[in-house]
Amino acid sequence: MNKILIKLENVVVFIVCIFVYYRFDFSWWLFILLILAPDISMLGYLKGNVVGARTYNLFHTYLLSTLVLLFGLVVHMDLVIEIGLIWTAHIGIDRFMGYGLKYDFGFKDTHINRL
Repeated sequence: MNKILIKLENVVVFIVCIFVYYRFDFSWWLFILLILAPDISMLGYLKGNVVGARTYNLFHTYLLSTLVLLFGLVVHMDLVIEIGLIWTAHIGIDRFMGYGLKYDFGFKDTHINRL
């Protein structure tokens, strides 16, 4: 049951981000260009599991993406709002698919399940 709830809440995050992105009439080209950008953080795994997990987790936590989004809203910068929405949408769809935050001992072990 918990896995189902986690998936549902994260697909809702993704849908809300897409809806807000659409309502603001932002660039879909930028969305397509940046939707996978947070996955560049996986390059940290070239330095080992500990660095890889920490780098991946830094770029796959809602904390940073929502701070970017809120900052963009406060300072009225559309590009920053777009980046925050795209980043948050990425995390939502990742977690819906089962890609959670990583543990230091391996990429396949996440806070949601084992891949």
